Amino acid sequence: MAEIWNWISVTFPSWLNGVLWSAPVIYICLGVGVVFTILTRFLQVRLIKDMVRQLFRGKSSDAGISSFQAFAVSLSGRVGTGNIAGTATAIGFGGPGAVFWMWAIAFLGSATAFVESTLAQIYKEKQDGQYRGGPAYYIEKGIGWKWYGVLFAIATVLALSFLMPGVQAFEIASSMNTAFGIAPWVTGAALILVLALIIFGGVKRIAGVAQVVVPFMAIGYVLVSLIIILFNVAELPGVFALIFNSAFGADAAFGGIIGAAIAWGVKRGIYSNEAGQGTGPHAAGAAEVSHPAKQGLVQAFSVYVDTWLVCSATAFMILFTGMYNTEAPDGTMIYSNLEGVEAGSGYTQAAVESVLPGFGAGFVAISLLFFAFTTIMAYYYMAETNIAYLVRNRFNNVAMFILKVVLLGAVFFSCVKEARSAWAFGDIGLGLMVWLNVIAILILAKPALAALKDYEAQKKQGIDPVFDPIKLGIKNADYWVERNKDKEEV
Repeated sequence: MAEIWNWISVTFPSWLNGVLWSAPVIYICLGVGVVFTILTRFLQVRLIKDMVRQLFRGKSSDAGISSFQAFAVSLSGRVGTGNIAGTATAIGFGGPGAVFWMWAIAFLGSATAFVESTLAQIYKEKQDGQYRGGPAYYIEKGIGWKWYGVLFAIATVLALSFLMPGVQAFEIASSMNTAFGIAPWVTGAALILVLALIIFGGVKRIAGVAQVVVPFMAIGYVLVSLIIILFNVAELPGVFALIFNSAFGADAAFGGIIGAAIAWGVKRGIYSNEAGQGTGPHAAGAAEVSHPAKQGLVQAFSVYVDTWLVCSATAFMILFTGMYNTEAPDGTMIYSNLEGVEAGSGYTQAAVESVLPGFGAGFVAISLLFFAFTTIMAYYYMAETNIAYLVRNRFNNVAMFILKVVLLGAVFFSCVKEARSAWAFGDIGLGLMVWLNVIAILILAKPALAALKDYEAQKKQGIDPVFDPIKLGIKNADYWVERNKDKEEV
């Protein structure tokens, strides 16, 4: 029996991860970002002012949430354990150079996030009085492959309700136990109680909580990281040199694991910022805007906030204090400064503790609680959107109730299982979604690029961009066609 469980929990996940995250996949993710960066003519740089401007312009409606709320919901999904434990894990197995590759995938991923989120707006629908959008919708309506949309929806429901919440829940329970001695089952019970109160309130309650909690937690975390940096400011040139030299194999100690640096940097970068993964488009499709490109720009900006701000805060705290270990792919220890500490949030706790004694463990535990909890909350909304796509009003209430029970059960169970298993299953869920979504957005790039061109043309004319799919030759954008007809009649 023990051998069977070991195969299910360790051997099989490791093998499947090796397939889903093989070297070609890593470079494909980078390549897609490069392609979209070129096709959008570096919108990450050109339109950064528009990204910030659009963030605060859209307003909520009876059917949709505001641009900022959609930004907060998607950011709550992006900012999670990947920013604290994930960044530390990347350093633990890829060395300091992994941080550079996290930055690189964020820059390139910003263009990818624009494309997928704009597509979510173009092909969104109005179901049960609220907007629904995401990869399943744009796959079916944009490409015409309903079977592929169903496949993505099933994979997403499985990943976001069962596989990926485990990483978030485990890290919360582990950090609370380390910092305050709280038993994992107690943390699990508290989590599912509060989570149930929020998710049973629907998307409006989820968005309301996200828009308050997400900015507060991100700002607080970055402020503490700045204190750590100020205490070690003399190390600034050396840390940047270490990151860049390690990223390109020029560092004496870490130069031999450049492949691991790229692999872990890209994998943990995607896990954190979710660009190309297909999760961000769900929140983007729920926003009330006059043009799809507006929300695409907002979501592109969220990638910067996630990686360049929050992930960088974690990386700098760890590297400035030297509180980490780095293990080569063959198991050889390249750098060791924390005996008996597993790669993950423990690195961040040790880093803060080294500068602010008695504060580190508690601070990281509370940060993880907020980061990971809001991520689980966002995962539920995304899974719910795909359930809505699959059932299409048939047995809708029953299906949504079952989804809630499964997710709450997965959260509680994951609080008491081992970290390696949690991360392995989380990576499988992420890998499945990345594979399916990247293929779809490569096929569907044309409508998103047309929307961007139309947005910029209207901006040059000095008017607030309004979307007309018929004028652009975009088919099956039914919501927008009906919206424009209604406005003409009025």
